[in-house]
Amino acid sequence: MERSLRAARVATYLYFVLCGTLMGAWVVHIPAIEDRVGISHATLGGLLVLLGLGAFSGMQVAGPLTDRLGSRVVVPASGILCGAALVLPGVARDPWTLAGALLVFGFCNGCLDVSMNAHAVHVEKAYGRPVMSGFHATFSVGGVLASLVGAGAASAGLGPAAGMAAVGAVGVVIALASARALLPAAESPDSGSATEPEAAPAAGRRSSSGRVWLLAVLALMVMLCEGAANDWSALHLKDVLGASAGTAAFAYGTFAAAMTLGRLLADRCVARFGSMAILRHGAATAAVGITLVALGPWMWTAFTGWALFGLGLSGCVPQLFSAAGHADPAAAGANVSRVAGLGYVGMLAGPAVIGWLTHLVALGHAFVLLTLLCVTTAVGARVLRTEADTRQSEMAAIGH
Repeated sequence: MERSLRAARVATYLYFVLCGTLMGAWVVHIPAIEDRVGISHATLGGLLVLLGLGAFSGMQVAGPLTDRLGSRVVVPASGILCGAALVLPGVARDPWTLAGALLVFGFCNGCLDVSMNAHAVHVEKAYGRPVMSGFHATFSVGGVLASLVGAGAASAGLGPAAGMAAVGAVGVVIALASARALLPAAESPDSGSATEPEAAPAAGRRSSSGRVWLLAVLALMVMLCEGAANDWSALHLKDVLGASAGTAAFAYGTFAAAMTLGRLLADRCVARFGSMAILRHGAATAAVGITLVALGPWMWTAFTGWALFGLGLSGCVPQLFSAAGHADPAAAGANVSRVAGLGYVGMLAGPAVIGWLTHLVALGHAFVLLTLLCVTTAVGARVLRTEADTRQSEMAAIGH
């Protein structure tokens, strides 16, 4: 059993790397595809909305489907479809075909995202200790791999179609090869649930559903902050602090590196301090970081701020996804899809919201909104409070 569980964890890592690599392969080829199709930045921005719409739709479909069929069926199927769909943007020749390609690719990517997170929840439950943040860290590793492969393909003179087809083909092979190691549906639910009544009380299910939607709102705020950092960090250094294009690029690199490092360390911190503490203190750290970015007049304060922002946000989303999956083992996929779906809306909305605010205030001052969202998330971290946390607090109070 221990060997099969370890194999399931490794397979889940591979699917997270796969998801990050496939999405990254599209991102690194955006400039070449934009030139070939002959569209403006504004048109591309509109087409990216279709990518997000497809991903959101895929998440809502894959969640309940994973609960019904099991992760062992939906995860590899989604990986295969996502790998195959990656080639579609690469062969698009006009805005209409690119629009359809992005809609399909987004849908497949959303299916893979939710189903692999649902399986990660099952693996974490079987391990009996936090492992979710490590999975999310490997998603970032996939993005790094995609950038390296994209640079190599460009150096070799390969066009987007060939490069994306090659990555997609490898992705299909990985999805197929890793499928057997996933936990079967019979092993996914919590073993203790067999002693519970078959039908949970309606009030209990309503309470669980309400908690999941609170988690989804927190995910929206956290991922809105992340999306804003993705698109505005480099521009902030360049336009507000006057950095060169090369120096400005390190702003996002600093944020991304800090986030990856934080996710690699977060599971151990969760095991020691609890998920509520990680969300609360992480969001508070992020609030300090983005405030430094918004108000600091020097380059070093900006880099320090982006590093703190990434480090603080790093453990937040994995804890929210994990809590959603554990809220009701019988509906883990559906609950993760709600949290991931609303979070994804925040990710897409972040850049647009900051862009709209720049019509009213300076870019740096617009980041104050992110400070407020992080503070609100820190206050709302109580939604992750468990019965064990409550008992521990009560015992501490009695002891004093």
